Amino acid sequence: MPERFLGIDTSNYRTSAAVYDAESGAWQNEGGLLTVPEGAIGLRQSDALFQHTVRLHEKIEALPQGEVRAIGVSTRPRAGAGTYMPCFLAGESQARVLATTMAIPFYPCSHQQGHIAAAAWSAGRMDLLDRPHLVWHLSGGTTELLHVVPDGVLVKATCIGGTTDISAGQLIDRTGKRLGLAFPAGKAVDALSREAAHRDSFRVKVHDASFSFSGLENKMNALAQQGTSPADICWFVLASIIQGVETATRQALEQYPGLPVLCAGGVASNQLMRERMTQHCGAVFAEPRYSTDNAMGTAILTWRAHHLERK
Repeated sequence: MPERFLGIDTSNYRTSAAVYDAESGAWQNEGGLLTVPEGAIGLRQSDALFQHTVRLHEKIEALPQGEVRAIGVSTRPRAGAGTYMPCFLAGESQARVLATTMAIPFYPCSHQQGHIAAAAWSAGRMDLLDRPHLVWHLSGGTTELLHVVPDGVLVKATCIGGTTDISAGQLIDRTGKRLGLAFPAGKAVDALSREAAHRDSFRVKVHDASFSFSGLENKMNALAQQGTSPADICWFVLASIIQGVETATRQALEQYPGLPVLCAGGVASNQLMRERMTQHCGAVFAEPRYSTDNAMGTAILTWRAHHLERK
């Protein structure tokens, strides 16, 4: 009988469910962005929770039907106290009901732990979950450089750097809004940047692997006011973000020499980011579809937890 495991993730902007077959390595993932009103750059938690509640059953029903051995779900943004967000209640409540009804194990994890597992699996580096490494979590609301170590079936992530104010994803979306692009703006900003005639950048100051993006945002707004072309602005913003991330990575590797660097999160799907970080820092990336919020990592961690319990 196939060993199939269900993972669920209801994060800020995506409803997602996935099934992982441990024996064949086959997988199926169903995810979709939440609807954000035109002109907005985010959702209230109450609106996100409502949309997850309406849509989650559709994502689960679209998966291949059959018996599953265990169910896992992201219940919070990060492991540890003080990271509660209401949107995760939609996934947790349905996962608990399903696990109780089916009399199968229930395994919680954090959204960030799921990101790390999905990136490691997609990159063909599942070995990283059993050894220390560095991870960039680059998403709509997070720009954190993490020192990650094994913690049973899960991983323990300690923030050692990243932004001290707005995230890379927030800056990209604010750039998109300034240019009249749809939310989320990552793909459009990436595509426009490739058409830039003038490829300038702003030097982000980095200290102890940490930096601020507020100065870069001010520069972006000034360029827009001056009538700079959208393509040049997009290149300017992306190249500057990447310079800050690269510099922080090199500083962290001075403290943790030789550790592999894994990049996860929606911003990590940016093509320029992937090119620069691979070339200059030897970073490993997930496939773009597994850089975004999804339940695949949660399903993999569920398989790991179930497998360890049987040993």
